[in-house]
Amino acid sequence: MIKSELVLKIAEQNPHLYQRDVENIVNAILDTIADALARGDRVELRGFGAFSVKKRDARTGRNPRTGESVSISEKVVPVFKTGKEMRQRLNTSPKVLKAAASH
Repeated sequence: MIKSELVLKIAEQNPHLYQRDVENIVNAILDTIADALARGDRVELRGFGAFSVKKRDARTGRNPRTGESVSISEKVVPVFKTGKEMRQRLNTSPKVLKAAASH
């Protein structure tokens, strides 16, 4: 699902809201999460998961095309860990998912 599909889905579920307002809300949420991560903060959404940042140390890599050694600088990367409820939802048996989808 891409952001525009998310906006459409939320707008369909909330017909009393204009699509442009839903888009502004989604953008505000995502921008707030990104700003928090840029500050090094952790963002936890109960039942969904937690976003955090992890520092990767500088290292020596290899150019796969030439085999030449390349130095890779240290960097900060975003990390997402699913919450307990999300893991349970993702790991329900396929029979349960098919039964729920048919109703």
